[in-house]
Amino acid sequence: MRPQLVIVGAGPRGTGILERLAANAPELYAGTGLDIHLVDPHPPGGGRIWREAQSPLLWMNSHAEDVTMFTDDTVLMDGPVREGPTLHEWAALGGRTFADRRLQGRYLRWVHERACAELPPGVTVHHHPRRALRITGSPEGRQQVWLADRPRPLHADLVVLAVGHLDAEPDPAQAGLAAYARAHGLVHLPPDFTADSDLSVLRAGEPVLVRGFGLAFVDLMVLLTEGRGGRYEGDTYLPSGREPVLYVGSRRGVPYHAKIGYDWTGDRPPLPRFLGPAEVRRLLARPDGFDFRRDVWPLVEKELGFAHYHRLFTAHPERTAMPWTAFEERYARTGGPAEAGALIAAAVPDPADRLDLAALDRPLDGVRHTSHEAFQEGLRGYIEDDLARRHDPAFSADLGVFLGLLSVYGQLVRLGNTGTGWHGFFSYLASGPPGPRLRQMLALSRAGLLRFVGADMAVTAEDGLFRATSPTAPDFRVQARALVEARLPEPTVARARDSLLRELHADGAAETPDGLLRVDPGDGRILDGAGRPHPRRFALGPYTDARTPGAFTRPRTGGPAFRQNDAVARAVLTFVRDRAAGRAAA
Repeated sequence: MRPQLVIVGAGPRGTGILERLAANAPELYAGTGLDIHLVDPHPPGGGRIWREAQSPLLWMNSHAEDVTMFTDDTVLMDGPVREGPTLHEWAALGGRTFADRRLQGRYLRWVHERACAELPPGVTVHHHPRRALRITGSPEGRQQVWLADRPRPLHADLVVLAVGHLDAEPDPAQAGLAAYARAHGLVHLPPDFTADSDLSVLRAGEPVLVRGFGLAFVDLMVLLTEGRGGRYEGDTYLPSGREPVLYVGSRRGVPYHAKIGYDWTGDRPPLPRFLGPAEVRRLLARPDGFDFRRDVWPLVEKELGFAHYHRLFTAHPERTAMPWTAFEERYARTGGPAEAGALIAAAVPDPADRLDLAALDRPLDGVRHTSHEAFQEGLRGYIEDDLARRHDPAFSADLGVFLGLLSVYGQLVRLGNTGTGWHGFFSYLASGPPGPRLRQMLALSRAGLLRFVGADMAVTAEDGLFRATSPTAPDFRVQARALVEARLPEPTVARARDSLLRELHADGAAETPDGLLRVDPGDGRILDGAGRPHPRRFALGPYTDARTPGAFTRPRTGGPAFRQNDAVARAVLTFVRDRAAGRAAA
């Protein structure tokens, strides 16, 4: 019998695993054949999120030169490097272009087709445009993958779950708001991939409360303005008259930081420095486990500080008060925040040149405005300052921090369960919108179509309406018939609307306290409640505790997703090879 591999999810992650199977097969598998079954209702390559059939107004939030699906010699993996073009090289675009998602979908389709073409003879790929419903089978035997609208399952020697963002059942608070909306004829749009939301229910001219100020909000903003016929002339927005008025707030109350708009020059910080493989091994070896805030965060903070000050001292020495070698030696010996703070205050005269992660994370903490209009003006100033700083190489220490964030994420993936807070912090600092999107926010604010509510936005349902308040402008209240939760659903196993993950959970797959699927950080095998890896089931993606920084990897940054894909592909090929050898011997 030919070996059978089922990969559930044919988007970027499934495509990346397929590419690694093709790269590693010549070394690890010379069997008589292999059937690879890709299960995804959406087209292979782009999958749901990056499918080509979506609005051309929706952009990627990365420069085209920063998007690749191919490995390079910075990736620490056992498999061979197979180089290939970045998005901007493949599409002949300017490197600093923010491509639309349809173009990225075409790039991913091409990568998928290239990977299929590079598989050895006898390896065949089959696409099943259906949803996977559940997986059955004992750990010792073949697995059965049951598909929608198909009476018989796919039989598999191994199953790899490579699904991306999934729909989820509402949490109790969202369920209560949704029930209130149904009872009072209101509109409540739960967390969702914005391109799939029915926005036609949001009426022109009416106020809409929006909770969430990240990338999902940017998509919402675009589809409800340019998507309804409005347009920009320079820094002015010309409305079509079909737009609603968006009242937006969030926990932080500010948009994600803009993408950095200049290139790196000079020496990169030598990372990792304080959070590397040796520190990860020590944390994993602790008999009582580790606590992220107590044991890991101080290392993260010191690593990001090192990246920041390395760039400041080496690129802008005129703004420092001691040589880098002296600072580095003393910084390495500091034993805590107070000692490090005293050293930094002595060595870096201007507070604007010092790294304050707490202030970056919660810029509106303690900020109070006497009126709603005063807050609008204040937040426009904040956005303008952020845009100026993120496009000024005089503040290139910020780019050092960005590289530090990538390095830290690569190490945290090896730790496994670090909670969900880190990913949100990373996304806010390092994975924000293109600068032009923030300029559009400013234009919409000046046009009166975008109104800022503030930090710690609270939403209540009373008197037949939704109401929103924030301590940032305590005297302001706004009420509306519509509420949009502008964020992706939380990737929790127990509340996944897709039955596949719920069935895995019911079958004994372990989850973290935050609801993520627990997997072996080495090769992605699904763990049970006792920490034992399943010999035939693997999982990678945002719903696991081995999640990576984003869907795509920046070239020459050692991409942890590449390392994961390679490890899974090699484990799969080794298993199939050994099974075939055992059968031949029998």
